[in-house]
Amino acid sequence: MDKHYLTPLFSPQSIVVFAGDDDTPDSRIAQGRFIVEQLRSGGYAGEVRYLDVAVSGTLGDLVQSKSDLAIIALPHGQLEHALELAARVRSKTALIVSSGVDAKLAAALQATAKRHGIYLLGPNSLGFQRPRLQLNASALGSLGRAGGLALVSQSGALASAILDWAVKNGVGFSTVVSLGANTALDISEVLDFLADDRATQSIVVYLEGIRDARRFMSALRAAANAKPVFVLKTGRRPAGSSAALTHSGAIVGSDDVFDAALKRAGAVRVRSFVQLFTAAKGLSARTLPVGRRLAIVSNGGGPGVLAADWASELGLELASLTPNAAAVLAQQLSPLATLDALIDLAEDADPAHYRAAVSACAASNAIDGILVILSPKPDLDTAAVAQALADLHPSVGKPLITCWMGDERASAARQILVTAAIPTYRTPEAAVDAFYNIASFHQNQQLLHQTPPPLSPLPKPDVEGARLLIESVLAERRKVLTEMESKALLAAFHIPVTKTILARSASEAFMVANQIGYPVALKVDSPDIPHKSDVGGVALNLHNAAAVRDTWQSMMESVSRLRPDARINGVTVQPMAGKPQGRELYIGVTTDRPFGPVISFGAGGTMIELIDDRAIELPPLNQFLAQRLVDRARCAETLGPWRGAPPADRNALEQVLLRVSEMVCALPQLREMDINPVMVDAAGALAVDARIVVDQGPSGSGHYPHLAILPYPSEREQEWPLRGGGNFTVRPVRPDDAEMLQEFVRRMSPESRYFRFVSTMRELPLRMLARFTLIDYDREMALVAVHAGRIIAVSRYVTNPDFDSCEFSLAVADDFNGQGLGSRMMYAIMDEARSKGLRQIEGLVLSSNAAMLRLMRSLDFDVRRYEDDPDFRLCVRAL
Repeated sequence: MDKHYLTPLFSPQSIVVFAGDDDTPDSRIAQGRFIVEQLRSGGYAGEVRYLDVAVSGTLGDLVQSKSDLAIIALPHGQLEHALELAARVRSKTALIVSSGVDAKLAAALQATAKRHGIYLLGPNSLGFQRPRLQLNASALGSLGRAGGLALVSQSGALASAILDWAVKNGVGFSTVVSLGANTALDISEVLDFLADDRATQSIVVYLEGIRDARRFMSALRAAANAKPVFVLKTGRRPAGSSAALTHSGAIVGSDDVFDAALKRAGAVRVRSFVQLFTAAKGLSARTLPVGRRLAIVSNGGGPGVLAADWASELGLELASLTPNAAAVLAQQLSPLATLDALIDLAEDADPAHYRAAVSACAASNAIDGILVILSPKPDLDTAAVAQALADLHPSVGKPLITCWMGDERASAARQILVTAAIPTYRTPEAAVDAFYNIASFHQNQQLLHQTPPPLSPLPKPDVEGARLLIESVLAERRKVLTEMESKALLAAFHIPVTKTILARSASEAFMVANQIGYPVALKVDSPDIPHKSDVGGVALNLHNAAAVRDTWQSMMESVSRLRPDARINGVTVQPMAGKPQGRELYIGVTTDRPFGPVISFGAGGTMIELIDDRAIELPPLNQFLAQRLVDRARCAETLGPWRGAPPADRNALEQVLLRVSEMVCALPQLREMDINPVMVDAAGALAVDARIVVDQGPSGSGHYPHLAILPYPSEREQEWPLRGGGNFTVRPVRPDDAEMLQEFVRRMSPESRYFRFVSTMRELPLRMLARFTLIDYDREMALVAVHAGRIIAVSRYVTNPDFDSCEFSLAVADDFNGQGLGSRMMYAIMDEARSKGLRQIEGLVLSSNAAMLRLMRSLDFDVRRYEDDPDFRLCVRAL
C-alpha cells in the first residue's frame, strides 16, 4: 500500500487509448493522432490498446483486462461517453487531452470520474511525459530527454517551449505535466506524487493560480522537504485596495503574500521566464550549496567584476581563499594572476590554471559554490578548459557553474560542459542568478522546518474574554472596533498598551487629562475613520487643561467638516508614550485570498505607505520566525544603537509579534489589524494606537480552518505511566525529532525493522527521515512515545485519497515490548484519526508477523487476506 495513488497514471503498466484517427480537421483529433504515433513509435514497454477508427478493437475485447490509464483525445461532444467507456474497461486513471473545455462540461467530467473512482488528469490538459518510461502521453511535442528534473506547468504553451529549449541545453526530465483551467487533478496532487517519485530530483513549477491554500502549502512543503522546488508565479497584483480599512489592507499585496508563502514552504520563487530556464539548468548539476558564499574564477577582470556586482545586488557573499590556500595556489598560476576577492587567472590562463583554481576552491570550507568565467582569447583552447572542468567535476562536491562568454568559439566547449552536467551560461549575471536560486533553497529550508504551536510559551492569554468582546461587536452589527476595544483585545493577549479613556465632551477631556497627567494625546474615536491624521483627528503633546479643551473643540469641528457622515463616539485621552528614543514601528494583520491571515512588520508612523517598509510572514510564528520577520524589514537597522540611542529591546518586540500570532490563530474572526505605532526602546515595547476589523469566522471543518499552515498540535501531548514504573510522553512528531527517530530505527532488531519497513536497511535514508518527521498535521499524524530522552514507540496514519479512511503503521522498541505500548499507541492514533472525521483505518501487516496480527485482533481489527500480495494481511477497523 506504499504505492502512490497516482502511480497508475504516471507509471502505467497498461494503457487504453480513445482517439479519432481520421482526417477530420479538428485539433483534438490531430492531438489524438500525435499521441497514437508517439505511443506506437516511442518505445513504451507497457501494453497499449486502442479504441479508434483506424485500429480494430471492440469493447468486448477490452473488458477482458484492467487498464491503468485511459487516454482520451476526442472532440468535446465525445468526452463524457469516452470516460464512461474508460470506467467500463476498469481504468484506474484517465487523461483527457483537450483545450477550451468550459466549466460546465469540466464539472460533468469530474463528476463522472469521481462516481467511478477514476483519478482524472484533465480536461484542458496537454498531457504528460515520462521520459525514463519512454512514455509520451502528450501533445507537447517530442519526448524530452531523461533526467532528474520534473516540470509542472499550468500553461501547455510554456511547457512545450521549455521542452524545446531543453534539447540544446542538455536538461533532462523525469516528468513533464501540463495542467490547465478546470483540471480535476490539481497542482497539489501532482506535487504530492513528485515528492515521493524516486526518479525526480528537483521540481520546476509554472503557476497561474491555486484552489486550496492549505492543500497547496501541504503538498509544496512535502515536496520541498524532499527535493528543491522552484516556482514561477504569474498574475502579480499590486498592493491592496484603496478601500481597505487599515494600513495593512492598503499596503500588503497578494503577490507579497504568495512570496512569503513560498519561502515558508521551503520553495524558491523565480520572477521571469528567463530565470525559470536558469533555475532548470542550474538544477541539472544536482549539487546544492549549504550557504551563500560564491567564489568567482575568471580570466578577465571585467566579467569577474560584473559577476561580483550582481552577486552583491542579490545579497550573496563573495568568497575567497584563506591566505595559506591562496599562497599555495599562487605557485601554480601565472605571475599576473591576482587572488583577492576575485580569483583573476589573468589573460594567459590555461587549462592547468583553471584546474588548480577550481581544486583549491573545492577544498575550501569557506566556499559554498564556484563560478568559472571564461572569456575567449586568441591562444586559449576553450574546449580544453571545458574538458579539464568536466574531468574534475565528479570530485568537486559543491555547485560548479560556468559562464563561457562569446559564441562561435565557445560552442564546442559548451557541449562538453553540457555532457558533463555542468550548468553553463552566456552571461555572468545569468550564472550568478543560477547560484542564487539554488542557495535560496537552502535558506528557505530553515523556514520550512519551523512548526510553531498556536500559543507561544508566554503566559496564557485570555482567549475567552477576547472572543466575548468580538461577539459583542458583531452582535451590534459592527465590524470595526473602536480604539478602546482594539486595545482591550490586545491587552487580553498581554500586549502592552497605553492607558486610554474616552471623553465625550471638552470638560470630560480635560478632567481625564488632569487625572492621568500631562502631556497627553487626543484622538478622535470613530469606526468610520481609518486614518485619523487625514482629518485632523490626532493631537499630541498637550501640556495643560486649556490646550486640551481648545483642541477637543477644534478637532470635533475639523472632523465634522471633513467627514460629516462619520459616526463619532468622542475623543480618547491617553498619556504620551514617554519614549523619546523609541522607534516607531508597525505590526499588522491582513487576510489574503486564498492564504488567509498574514502578519506584516515594518516602519510605522504617519508616513507608513510612503516609506513602504514591510516584511510578511504566515502564521503561526515562533521565536525564530519572529526574528527573521524583523530582520527582513529595513527598519531592523534602527533597532541597534541608533543616533545616540541605546539598542532597542528586540526581545520585547519579538514577544509582541508572538502575541499577534496567538491572536491570529485563536481568533478566526480577525480580518485586519494595525498596531501603529508600536514604540520600542531599551525599556520595552508599547502599542500606542490600534485599529482592528472583525467579521464572522470562516466556514470549514477541523482545527484552524482559517490558516494556510496548520500549527503544531501541542494540545495533543499526553503523559502515561509505564508498567515497569516511570512515565512516557505521547506527542506529535516534530522536525527536530529526526536524530531520535533515526536512533530508534538503529536500535530495532533486524526482524523488527523488516516487519516495519519490509526492508533490511539498518537506518532510514535521509529523504525518508525528513518525510517521517516533517509532516502535514492536517492530513496525517505521527505520534511518538518519548521516555528518558529517547523514542520508544511510533504510530502514524496517512489519510487516503478518498479522505474517508487512512492507513496506519506502528513500531515499538524491542526492549519495551510487552508493556502495553502497542495498544496505547494504536488507541492514540485511532483517536487522532477519529477527531479528523475519518471513518475507517487500515494497514498491511506481514503474514509472518504473528505478534502484530494478535494485537490487531485484540483491538477488534478485521484481519483479511490481501488480494494483491499473499505475503500480507489487510487489517481494517471502523472508527
